[in-house]
Formats: sequence, structure tokens, C-alpha cells
Amino acid sequence: MKLFLTLILALSIMTISIEQIIAQKDYPVKPVPFNEVDIQDEFWKPRLKIQADTLVPFALDKTKPAVENLQKAANYLKGIKDELPFPHRYISSDLYKVMEGAAYILRTNPDEELEKQLDGIIDIIADAQRDDGYLYVAHITGVAQPKHFWGGGGMGDKPYSWVVHSHELYNIGHMIEAAVAYYQSTGKDKWLKVAEKSANHINKVFFIGDPDYNDGKPVMQAPGHEELELALAKLYRVTGKELYLEMAKKFLEIRGVTFAPEGDGVMSPTYAQQHKPVKEQKEAVGHAVRAAYMYSAMADVDALLSTDEFATALNSIWHNIADTKMHITGGLGAVRGIEGFGESFELPNKEAYDETCAAVGNVLFNFRMFLKTKEAKYFDVAEVALFNNVLAGVNLKGNKFFYVNPLEAESDTKFNYGQTGRSPWFNTACCPSNLARLLPQVPGMMYSYTGHEIYITLYGSSETVINIDETNVKIKQSSQYPFDENVLINIDPVEEKEFVLKLRIPTWAQGEQFLPGMLYDYHNTFEPSYKVTVNGKLIDTITEDGFVSINRKWSEGDKVELFLPMPVKFNSTIDSVKNNIGRIAVTRGPLVYCAEGIDNGDPVQDLVINELPGDDTIIINKISDGILNGIPMIEFPGRNNSTESIQLKLIPYYSWNNRGSSSMIVWLPFLGG
Repeated sequence: MKLFLTLILALSIMTISIEQIIAQKDYPVKPVPFNEVDIQDEFWKPRLKIQADTLVPFALDKTKPAVENLQKAANYLKGIKDELPFPHRYISSDLYKVMEGAAYILRTNPDEELEKQLDGIIDIIADAQRDDGYLYVAHITGVAQPKHFWGGGGMGDKPYSWVVHSHELYNIGHMIEAAVAYYQSTGKDKWLKVAEKSANHINKVFFIGDPDYNDGKPVMQAPGHEELELALAKLYRVTGKELYLEMAKKFLEIRGVTFAPEGDGVMSPTYAQQHKPVKEQKEAVGHAVRAAYMYSAMADVDALLSTDEFATALNSIWHNIADTKMHITGGLGAVRGIEGFGESFELPNKEAYDETCAAVGNVLFNFRMFLKTKEAKYFDVAEVALFNNVLAGVNLKGNKFFYVNPLEAESDTKFNYGQTGRSPWFNTACCPSNLARLLPQVPGMMYSYTGHEIYITLYGSSETVINIDETNVKIKQSSQYPFDENVLINIDPVEEKEFVLKLRIPTWAQGEQFLPGMLYDYHNTFEPSYKVTVNGKLIDTITEDGFVSINRKWSEGDKVELFLPMPVKFNSTIDSVKNNIGRIAVTRGPLVYCAEGIDNGDPVQDLVINELPGDDTIIINKISDGILNGIPMIEFPGRNNSTESIQLKLIPYYSWNNRGSSSMIVWLPFLGG
């Protein structure tokens, strides 16, 4: 009998999925996966359609050279006569990111042709991998360039000999993320096996020692470009194999310990956050994309190990960013050259870099910090970065992009890698490919839950079902956020259920500032006037950690209404930001607005605001035609440098440069003191 019960217990344990087992050790707040959220609004739904119909197919076409390079590597390994591939450090990663985005699309919109296309590319990737797991086209085929025209770039004279800049591990990180996404979307594991083979190879070479690499000695060096750490956490989640989580932690722990470059610029120890152990880091330094990926991985590893080993460093770094190094658009990495963080309060406008990838990293990092801490301020930053800097990175048609996102541009300024306006692609195409994989995941940022709480973090018309203590609760939002102030939420549990509904009250709605941190304040503060009703009755609200909590027994048909007033606000920066002294920026809700030459006459640098306009002089009208149809435009009195009174017209920052190239400005000169 005892043996029988043991067998029954063993069988019951086997029915629990790997994901369920790992979830017990993951973030305390669980996000509802994007594919379990049905988007119905007029803001995100069209973007997701453009993502599927235009952006991803367009990006797959643009990454064909990477596929061709992999095919040439595969032919080389098979002894098939072919041209050698052109040497490149990271072109494969762009392909992998686009394929990750395509995999997400397959999860919500099955497409046989797209799946067949990806399967064909996966076959090529598998054939381009050495038997031992190594996968890096240039070294496999012998075309690697030990030195490179760009600073400390290059690939090394043999595998893993120049990890600081070769991008060997960075490429594999993005491949792993894409392989995990494809497995989750299709159930096919061929690519996942390739990813595991690569991960096991890297573990052997870097932490054990392989006679075919580095003279058999463990390399023991962290990637120059962080990304693999994030990917290993994902690989652990989907396989349950502790090795991958251990590897992620090891790569974090040896950073700044076993190796630190010597030099300036891209060879500075701070450039890739290798200046000190990560647990001792207190400021955001170096390349902003690398940094944000590392911070995200630190949060993941802490969550999956149920530890707070990196918590002190993450908290200090977050405050350093929010208090001294983030543009009002959520942009990170203001400084050109290193594509990274400058000194505290070094936040230029016209010369701002703010790479699109860095904003993507800002979203990833802050979303994880919310899941880790349950504090809304982190999601507030993620939201602003998403709605402003991230969305500015792609035009409204989904086929032209920004790599750099300045807060000011003259009509003849070449701010975008020597090009005026948006580009259909880049030689370094990390930004378009990052957009291809981030935007499909946005629905997965709308709802989260614990055992007794449901969090609504991102507003917009959508539906989902969340299981709270074995009771399914259907939630339906109706809202035209971020343009509209009203959010209607229907709560429909299959049976009466007591739980806490938590509604995020963004920093921008709390009366004093647009973003958390010390950098920005409203010039015209106001008393918070958000309201919450339950079944038509106004309830008393207390905001704690940025959320209003409603604890009650919920029944089918319950209705919650949230009113988030969106007055036009005028923002000032602390005087330490020298570039913004005597200037103000205009925001409404989570959106930063800008003046564009096409509406105000070039150059907009001639525009001036004499005094803060009163509410009775501010006009908000939706644009009724053209590519910006339906987008609210803000108008109020101002003047130009000829002292002529004019009506200033501002559009959301994310929508600029969609009607041709013209001048643009976010921080307008203000004479009102």
C-alpha cells in the first residue's frame, strides 16, 4: 500500500509542468502572458496589426544577409563549395530578435507560411552550429577580423579571445531568447535543442575548461555586451535545468572581478559595467543598453533564486537613473560615442543619443522591478519610456526607424547616423529588431496577480481571465488610454470571490511630477483628483505604493470606473540640468508633447512661451486627417522671436517625423519665470 501511494504521489508530481514548479520561485507578482490578453483598443491594436503585417515581415526581409551568412557557414561545415560569408560581429543577433518577434506573433495569430519560413531558417541555424555547440559565423569560417575600424571592436584571432567586443555571447543570448519564444509558441523543440547545445558548450568553455578553446583553461570572463544572462534565465524557466540559472548568476558575479579592460571610450572599464563587482555598483555608467540588460538579469536571478543579493545595487542604480540620468521621454544613454550614460545631470536635447534599444531596456528593467517590489513607480517609468522613446523609434507605418531619439532637431540637422529623419534600416539594426520583439509583448504588461491580488498596470481596452485561488475571474477594460481619462473595468468571477483589485495611479496623475525621481516637477502643480467608483458608488481611496486597493467580495457584473484626469501640464527641470534652464516641456497623461515645424513653421527653435497658458486658453483637438488622424493636438498661445503672437501646436513626441522631416523641440523657451 505504501509503495502504491508513493507511485501515485510521483505521478501527480509529474503532471505539474516545469513552468508551474519554477513559478513558485519566480517574481512575487506574476504577469498575465501577452497571448492571454485580447487587445481591443484603438491605440495598441492597430500597432500590433502593423507589427504582424508590416514590421516583422519587413524586418525578416532586411535580415536576409544574416540568413545567407549562416547558410554559408553551414555549407562550410558540410564541405559544400560556396562563397565565404562577410565578417560581422552581431548581424546574427538582429535576425534572432526579429525571429523572436515573429514567434510571438505566431502565438496569437497562427500563420502557416510564417511558421514554415522560420522553420527553414532554424534548419540553417542548426546546420551552422559546430558539433560541440559553438556558433559564430566569422570564426567558424575563418573570416574573423581580429581588429576593427571601431575603437576596441573586433572578433579576436580565435574563438572567445576577445569576449569584450566580439559579441559571441551576445548573439547566443538573443538566439536563446528567440528559441525559447519559438518553442513556447509552436511546441517545436529543434531550435531549443540548438540553444541548449550552445549554452552547455559555453558552460564548459567558460567555467570548466575545454581543450579546444583557450588552451583548455576556463575563460572565466563575462560578456562584453550583456544579454546572455537574461537569456539563460529564460532558458531555465522553460527547461527547469538549474545549470542555466547557475550560469546566469556566475556571469553576473564574475563581471568586474575576473576581467576589466584598460583604456578609454569603448575600452573603458565602465563601458560594459566591468569597473567593479555588480553587487557593489551604485551608479548607472557606460553603454546604456548593456547596462539595462544587466540590471534586468540581476532582477531575474534574484527572483528565480528567491534572494535579494542584487537588491541594494539595483535600488541605488535605479535612483541614480531616475534622479540624475533619464530624459523626460524615458530615454537613457544621453551621450554619443559610448551610446551611454554621462555624468549626473548631463541631459542634452539636440545632442541627445537615447538609443531606441536603451528605452527598450528601460522598459524591461522597470517592469521587472515592479514585479519584484510591487511598487508602481517602476511601472510608471516603464510606461513613459514605452509611450514616448520606444514608440518614437518606429514610424506609424511600421517601416522606418529611429536609432537615435533627440529631444530637439533643426530642419537641416543630421542627427540620425548622418541621415535626416527616419531610416528604413541601419547597418547596426539592433533597434528595429528590438522593436520587432518588444511590441508584441506589451499586452503582457497590462495585468499581473498574486494569490489574492489582481494588478491592472497598463490601461486600454482589453480582456483577460485570471485564476485567483482556483476561481477564474474575467476582466474587461474599456478605455481609449493614453488619450482618454476614463477607464471602465468589468469584473466577472465565475463565482463570488474575495480578492484585492489594485489599480495603478501613475506618478503623472498624483499632482506634483510627471516621472518618479528628482529631475522633473510640474510647473503648475495640482491636487490629485482621480476618482474610483464601484457599481456607480464613489469610494474613498488611499494610494499605497502607487496603487489604489479595492478589497471586497466580487460578483459577476461588478463594474469599476477609474477617472484619471489628464490636464495639460508644464514641466520644469532642476537647475542642475543646465540645458533646460528657462525651458518647459508639455505633457498630458503619460505622453510628452513636442512642437514640429510642419505645424508651427521652421525652425521651431524660434518659438517662445511668454507665460503659462490658463486652462481656458488651452485647446485639445484630435487631428482629423492624414497619418496622425485621431491623435490629440494641444494648442495654446505663444510667440516666435519676431514677437508675433501665434498659436503653438504640439503633437505627442512618439508621432513626430511621420509627415516628412522638419524641425522639432520638446523643451520650449519660457519667459514666465
